[in-house]
Amino acid sequence: MTAFAAPTDDILFSLRHVAGADQLADWDDALASDILAHFAHFAEQVLAPLNAVGDSQHARLENGRVRMPDGFTAAYTQLAEGGWQGLTAPEEAGGMGASALIGAGVSEVFSGANHAMQMVCNLVPGAIKTLLKFGSKAQQDQWIPKLVAGDALSTMCLTEPQAGSDLSAIRCKAEPSGDGWQITGEKIFISGGDQDMSSDILHLVLARSGGAGLGGLSLFLCPAQSGVVVTRLEEKMGLHASPTCQMRFDQARGELIGIEGEGLNAMFTLMNHARLDVALQGVAHAARASQIARAYAAERIQGRKPDKSPAYLHDHADVQRMLDAQQRLVIGARAMCHIALMALERGDDPAVCDFLTPLCKIFGSKAGIEAADLGIQILGGYGYLDEYGLSQTWRDARICAIYEGANGIHARTIATRGLRAGGGADGFAALIAELGAGSPRIADLLSDWQQMRETMTRIADPLPHAHAFAQQTADLFFAASWVRIAAVAAHHGSPDMLYRLAQPIISPQDIAAS
Repeated sequence: MTAFAAPTDDILFSLRHVAGADQLADWDDALASDILAHFAHFAEQVLAPLNAVGDSQHARLENGRVRMPDGFTAAYTQLAEGGWQGLTAPEEAGGMGASALIGAGVSEVFSGANHAMQMVCNLVPGAIKTLLKFGSKAQQDQWIPKLVAGDALSTMCLTEPQAGSDLSAIRCKAEPSGDGWQITGEKIFISGGDQDMSSDILHLVLARSGGAGLGGLSLFLCPAQSGVVVTRLEEKMGLHASPTCQMRFDQARGELIGIEGEGLNAMFTLMNHARLDVALQGVAHAARASQIARAYAAERIQGRKPDKSPAYLHDHADVQRMLDAQQRLVIGARAMCHIALMALERGDDPAVCDFLTPLCKIFGSKAGIEAADLGIQILGGYGYLDEYGLSQTWRDARICAIYEGANGIHARTIATRGLRAGGGADGFAALIAELGAGSPRIADLLSDWQQMRETMTRIADPLPHAHAFAQQTADLFFAASWVRIAAVAAHHGSPDMLYRLAQPIISPQDIAAS
């Protein structure tokens, strides 16, 4: 199996030159490089070797407690001792105070090395942000230091047997009790609902404290030791080492966070972070699949060249086509995520951030699946075996299009809320025009998109067309990002390779004009 190598240079190129991170006043290029290099070494030496172990052993439920695969607890201890759980937490809370852009780079490396373990650990940054925005001083003082130090991990408890994407159907009940609340009900599909890596777990639980509908939902903090029982561990296609738990809350002790009846608003702080993280998980799988396929294609002799010398697999046109398609997806999807994160960091147009987040989730998750599938095809019969790791890559990547909101739900969001007045579509159009400035191809695509946008706002029911419109929107963002990538390639990186990859998307004239 090809050893995992963190794509740190590619990540830094995208952050610096494509997304323009150096435009931020607090961006420290040397610090970003140093942090990524340190985490990459840790990921390559400690996290990645456990990836196949976790896939074969699975997390397991024993006597009501989840046991992680061999080596996971020791690796987590090193992760926590290195301060990585508090990477983006404020320094005054004991964290490193790194920017979300650096956090995104580290998260991609983590996912590429060991997605299952990353899934259990990486809800913490969103939980900290939720506490900082909605928590009381006492709640912040109690939980943020524990999360930063790695003494506690966190979960996001939304889904119930009868309430998946329709959160208005949530039945889990919260009732006042003394100076707190009691939580009673069942939650399913809870990632990291239990594990034996951290000494404590903070459950963020969406429960019904009022009447029917979304307005009756509130968000609660619920410690693991307060009446929370794991009743089942799901057997899944992939992410075998990530414990996906069915949980029962038996009058569990809870604390209201934020305002009663506004739980969904508070929970979205956690969900928006998670959705961009899922997009980067897809990018990480695409990068890993590309790495495995390129290494194999460079070593595997298959046939002969016209001069009768041995031909390697990558010498064949169809294989090179697939290798290029993988790299095109990796580089473009990564750029899309980083551009969206830059918009979040600037904070000057929240509506366009809300528009870009589901686009990144849709495109990034699909990129991971498609690149893994291409990798299997490139390796042929060997790709279908477990030996080279591509089967696990495909299986682990597949969930990215489903969790944190199925891609169809995000397509619906783009085609409805995103197109309302102030919904972010105007800001998106301006961003595309900026990224593709001077490109005739992008101007034509943007014009076509504006026509489709107008049609979507006029028809009585846009939902049957939501998927097609979301795909057109994501493809436009992808193409405009590639104009930006190719434009900066002349000054940084590998222009010849990037120009070649850009050709099927945009023309040389588009690159020259931009």
